[in-house]
Amino acid sequence: MTWLIILSMAAVVFISRYLLLEPKLPLKLSDKTLTFLSYSAPAVLTAILAPIVFVPEGQLNLTFDNTYLVCGVVATLLAYFTGNTLLTTVLSIGLFFILF
Repeated sequence: MTWLIILSMAAVVFISRYLLLEPKLPLKLSDKTLTFLSYSAPAVLTAILAPIVFVPEGQLNLTFDNTYLVCGVVATLLAYFTGNTLLTTVLSIGLFFILF
């Protein structure tokens, strides 16, 4: 039964990706749909990262001794002011290793 569920989910994921990404298929999304879908990645990343940054040990921690919060703020500021993803990633991870 487990294998059936795994294979079924793999088929659903493959088919949904294939239908939207294969350029030879006549399926085209409208501009409004594409704009709407552009918000999905930031929303998912926020949902994943918010508990890690704000609740690292099971309790809300908004102090300066929260390494995750400090590095998250630094990464946000670096991304905003530099616009360089690689620089932001390297510097914020380096800061995390120094502080942790």
